Formats: sequence, structure tokens, C-alpha cells
Amino acid sequence: MRDERLLRAVRADLAAAGLRASIVVRDLDSGREIALDGDDVMPAASLVKVPIALSVLERVADGRLDGAMPVVLPAGDPTESTPGTGRFRHQATIAVDDLVSLALTISDNGAADALLKIVPASDVMADLDQLGIRGIFVRHPLAELSDTPLERFAPDEAHLAQALAIRGSTPAQGHPVRQLDVARTNTVTASGFAELLEAIWRERGIRPIVAARLREHMHGNIVRHRLAPDFAADDARWASKTGTLLNLRHEGGVLERADGSRFAVVALSASSVPASMQPAAEAALGAAARDLYDALRV
Repeated sequence: MRDERLLRAVRADLAAAGLRASIVVRDLDSGREIALDGDDVMPAASLVKVPIALSVLERVADGRLDGAMPVVLPAGDPTESTPGTGRFRHQATIAVDDLVSLALTISDNGAADALLKIVPASDVMADLDQLGIRGIFVRHPLAELSDTPLERFAPDEAHLAQALAIRGSTPAQGHPVRQLDVARTNTVTASGFAELLEAIWRERGIRPIVAARLREHMHGNIVRHRLAPDFAADDARWASKTGTLLNLRHEGGVLERADGSRFAVVALSASSVPASMQPAAEAALGAAARDLYDALRV
């Protein structure tokens, strides 16, 4: 009953901020968790880079791939809005191991797509299936995330793309914007991503060297404005991956406390406010995740 009251209150607070969210907080050692609509399917945005990196690093660890293998990336577009190799003015040669680092720490779409050419989506899905992880689907390259209506509008018309993202969804979660159509795009559930984080942190079915490398890169995530302000502290470390696309704001990570306890926190959200910059929504999502975490710690 206490949890039901808490979930109602959190849902109301999120709605007041214009958000619909799916949140899971799980104690990785006891297995206890609190979930708000944890099985809702949502477009994954850049969260999909974690299973891609996992599949690549597993092949490096068992010798199927050489982490030092050079990969040639074409010149990009300096006006590209996302960070990384997509903005490079010149062709570049980057090792596989370093592409993984770029994909996870700065969320480089070009690096992730270069990895997908080496280990295709079908192999990533097979690896997830072998681990028993459900709720994550990898279907297409990350370049498609930079080909939405937002890129076709002038900067002062960005609200029009946001409005289309908000109003275009059907009751069955179809969408005219293919990156938001759960039948066509990469998708994730909060529960499924929490399972992936648990496998990485508990090294369940994943080689220790691979899990350690993934944790290292997620500790190095440079995006620190969403959930990190509510979880990072002097006595705790926060490691995560974020995902942002049109009206979607996601983050999934693990809080490692000085007492040895570890908590997976996954928050997926969609905003009903037609604006690209929404610091209040970011704060509300972090506060909601923190409320569930505090309740689980009691």
C-alpha cells in the first residue's frame, strides 16, 4: 500500500512537469526493486549503445575481434548537432576499442554505427538472448537518430518538431516519425535495461574483463545533468548511459555506494511540452527516480 501511494504521488509529480515516465530502481545485491510502469516499451535512443558495446567487447575478449583493429570513418558534417566523429572534417582511422569508448562516453553515433558494421544488430540481439535479457531490441543504425523532423526545421521552429513528436503517437504506440514508432525503431523497457545493468555489474554471463570495461566507460559518461545531480555524491559513484531524442529523455545507470551497496536506476521519459530545452523536466525526472530510490532504501 505504501508503494502504491508513492507511485501515485510520483506519477502526479511527473505529470505536473509534463512527463510520462517508466522508472525502475533495483538493489543489485538483494534483488528488491520499486518500479513505475517498468515494462512500458519506449524508443531506446542512445541507450542501445550499451548492448552494442557489450557485443563488440565480448568478441574482443574471446579473440574474434582485435581491439586494436583500425577502422576508417569517412569525413562528417561540421554542422552536425550530435558530438563526435559525425562532425569530423576529415577521414579518420580509429581503433575498435576507442570506438567503444567514444560511443559510451560522449554518445558518438558515428562510432556506434561503425561498430554495428562490424557486429550487426542480429548478433547483438543473439547475445542479449543468450544472456536472457528481454525488453531491448536493436533494429537500425544510430545515424537515423539524426534524421528526424527536428533536423529539417530552422532552429527557431524546433517547437514544431517537438509538437509532431508529442501529438503523432497512436494508441498502439505507432508514430509517423519512424524513430518514435516502437514497431520500427530500437526499443527498450526500464526493466530490460535494469537487467542489462545487473548483468554488467554482477558479471552474470559476461566475462569480467568485458564487464569491467563497460563499467569504466559508463563511469566516464560526460552527460551529468539528468540523474547524476540526484545520485552522485562524495560517498557514491554514478555510472550511466543517457539517451535523448526529440521529446524523449532517458538515463540508466548504477549507483555504487561507499558501503558496497549497488543500485540500478533506469528512467525513461517522454515529454508533452513542445520545447527542446527543458531543465525543469530533467530535474523532475531526477527527483522522481530519487524518490523511488529513497523508498527502496528504507
